[in-house]
Amino acid sequence: MPHSRRAMLKTTGAMATLLALGIVTAEQAQAAGRPGFEARTFNDALKALGAQPAASDQVVIQSPDIAENGASVQITATSRLPNTTEMFVLIERNPFPLAAAFVFPEGTEPDVQVNVKMAETSDVIVVAKADGRLFSARRQTRVTLGGCGA
Repeated sequence: MPHSRRAMLKTTGAMATLLALGIVTAEQAQAAGRPGFEARTFNDALKALGAQPAASDQVVIQSPDIAENGASVQITATSRLPNTTEMFVLIERNPFPLAAAFVFPEGTEPDVQVNVKMAETSDVIVVAKADGRLFSARRQTRVTLGGCGA
């Protein structure tokens, strides 16, 4: 997707403001260019995260059973694993499966809420990184009206 100079300046300015106000850390700001967001397949997105995650009941996903509109599907993810430093939200059947990445400074609760677009009925996978290892949970959300094609 081509980026205009104006869009780049807006994004850079907004990120600089968030950094200056202390709302995000430099590490979080750098996550915007993180590998994996350009991955076109679910397996490529997982490879970009570094390893195959192990299933864990300590990673919890809340998402609707049926989303009437895939343009905005609310996902809540929580990790009960100690020392969780990162969490990733993947939508298995989306054109770009990696939908969100979060970095947690020490002492931060690994609990996030994000609205994502879903192209079609798909599994939502949340991957949590704790103590250098990856853990995941999976939950299916049915979509009645796609959101990624519009």
